[in-house]
Amino acid sequence: MTDTQRKEPFEGHKKLEKNVTLLAAATLVTVAIGGVVEIAPLFWIDNTIEKVEGVRPYTPLEQAGRDIYIREGCYVCHSQMIRPFRDEVERYGHYSLAAESMYDHPFQWGSKRTGPDLARVGGRYSDEWHVQHLKAPRSVVPESIMPNYSFLAEAELKVPDPAANLTALRRVGVPYTDTDIEKAEADLYAQANPDADAGDLAERYPKAQIRDYDGDPARVTEMDALVAYLQMLGTLVDVDGAAAQEALAEEKGR
Repeated sequence: MTDTQRKEPFEGHKKLEKNVTLLAAATLVTVAIGGVVEIAPLFWIDNTIEKVEGVRPYTPLEQAGRDIYIREGCYVCHSQMIRPFRDEVERYGHYSLAAESMYDHPFQWGSKRTGPDLARVGGRYSDEWHVQHLKAPRSVVPESIMPNYSFLAEAELKVPDPAANLTALRRVGVPYTDTDIEKAEADLYAQANPDADAGDLAERYPKAQIRDYDGDPARVTEMDALVAYLQMLGTLVDVDGAAAQEALAEEKGR
């Protein structure tokens, strides 16, 4: 084979590059095949998220806190997605699992961060720390640029119809039971009042933390709800167990 023959491109590809119509048709066919390969399997599976033991729907109080979190724009500066990179795992904890957000509407994943990721903030700080941080951020984190949310401690928690909220969420796939919906309003206030009769709240919502969150047991405030939400983030799944299982599977695969 001569040098000229080696340098000459494949004739079919050369023809494809010079013919706009043929190139467009070939591109369309390629994209269509790729789309079918990726989309078709979704019609034969019920869920693309593998369930993880421990994940449950939010309690009415946690859901109310999450709604406040979204209302106040907290998600603009804080993501809830620890990516599987060493620096992120060492700073924030085990990387986020898709199942941990399977009942989020809308989910809070993303990589934009002004403040730290909150996917596993639950249990890292005391209720008092969260309350103080929300009231006066720079009193506990001097370099913080977060605005003050002291008004949350003064605002009485008012959810017009907790049962309707849970019913709407059930319609989009969150597995709330009839009992959960029936007791939604009672659960909402009982979780933030350790003196109240919480009934079977702890049985229906495993690992639900029942206590006064804002330091004022006489009433339930928006601060109670938001802190309750923050304190449960990342606490439902045994990530150490999940990490051990992944390491074992990786070892077997070698």
